[in-house]
Amino acid sequence: MPDEGTSEPTYARQLLAEFVGTAILVIVAAGADIVEAQSGGQIGHVARYLAPGLIVVAMIWSLSAVSGAHINPAVTLAFVLRGVFPPLKAVGYWFVQFAGGSAGALLLRLFFGRSVIHGVTSAGPGVSPVTAAGWEMVITSILVIVILSTAAEKPVVGKNAALAVGFTVACCGLFSSPVTGASMNPARSFGPAMASGLWNDAWIYFAGPCGGAIVAVFLCAFLHDRTASERQAAEGQGPHS
Repeated sequence: MPDEGTSEPTYARQLLAEFVGTAILVIVAAGADIVEAQSGGQIGHVARYLAPGLIVVAMIWSLSAVSGAHINPAVTLAFVLRGVFPPLKAVGYWFVQFAGGSAGALLLRLFFGRSVIHGVTSAGPGVSPVTAAGWEMVITSILVIVILSTAAEKPVVGKNAALAVGFTVACCGLFSSPVTGASMNPARSFGPAMASGLWNDAWIYFAGPCGGAIVAVFLCAFLHDRTASERQAAEGQGPHS
């Protein structure tokens, strides 16, 4: 029997970690919006957008050793474009991330019924779809720059990067949620859209975050040389975390 201290996570275990992590993220992020609506505002704006940031911290601490804790198709895309994550492996990650987002949203629908519609991200009042997509691109690029930059620095790879990434998620939500809901994550937006059948603005949350990932990779090509620690961060820390 292999020593637990030296065994590397299998691909199946990595896929399960991405599924579970993305499902939990959707339960918390979309769930905060749903409970806020159902409770008549008892959660409050600050708590609604701190919650996703805090759960991202928890998921990175919990799952970075297994899968790298991407829990976001745009993050996986960025690692692929950066050349530190295999494209074929990414296909499996993308599949389970969207499946996990859907599972989380269906669980919310089981508990809250049609109120799951309140967990759907959409452009804010007076914000055009094109502007919303552009804004998602901007804030996703901020998030992905933080992720790639912390991954490039060996002293902060993995669990130490969790605070920087989680705080960025919370920060973007706190200052820009009225514009787009500050998704920055196609799977987070896909799940509630699928569970509610409301697809009106769905394209925004594919085009914007994916565009933001591309911009971030371009900028990081000038900011950082590619390092071994980035591959380690992208594929999971294993026993070294």
